[in-house]
Amino acid sequence: MTEAVVHVVDDDESARESLAFLLEAADFEVVSHASALALLDALPLDGAGCVITDMRMPDMTGLELVRELNTRGCRVPIIMITGHGDIPLAVEAMRAGVVDFIEKPFGESRMIDALNRALEAGPKPAAPQASDEAAVVRQRLETLSERERQVLDGVVDGQPNKVIARELGISPRTVEIYRAKLMAKMHADNLAALVRMTLSSRRG
Repeated sequence: MTEAVVHVVDDDESARESLAFLLEAADFEVVSHASALALLDALPLDGAGCVITDMRMPDMTGLELVRELNTRGCRVPIIMITGHGDIPLAVEAMRAGVVDFIEKPFGESRMIDALNRALEAGPKPAAPQASDEAAVVRQRLETLSERERQVLDGVVDGQPNKVIARELGISPRTVEIYRAKLMAKMHADNLAALVRMTLSSRRG
């Protein structure tokens, strides 16, 4: 079992227990919370390695939780679980410092991989910092065509394919093709990775 504690936050009891069971089966130590406020009441999170929170919850959303943890100086890496309609909010959460967001429904390997990456990265830095990775990302951005850059801007702004298609005067299917091409050029294996890389290059 890993030494780091994974805090799971979800108001849906069945979803919370299911995720906790998945993580415990993978040898993670898990502490569950029925709401964002319950997690905040538990601060400081002794031994915390990561927080996994749902986006849509009553009283306080996942995004509001991220902002509150930032205000309180909590630097534990955070993974956001989000429904398809929550992508704009998930992108906003990444701007606030979330290390990854995972769309529902998700496979076991997707969650475990994201969690392992978050634990390996450790606490979030106190302030954004330029890095060699940002330079590599900027080099990859330069390989994109003008249309691919336009699609990328829409994706990072949290716009669904239909909205991007309407603004660019192309079909949603064409947007999907451009999105697949730019993800390949950016070496991004999922939407969260694409958003994270793009935001890091802009900060750098």
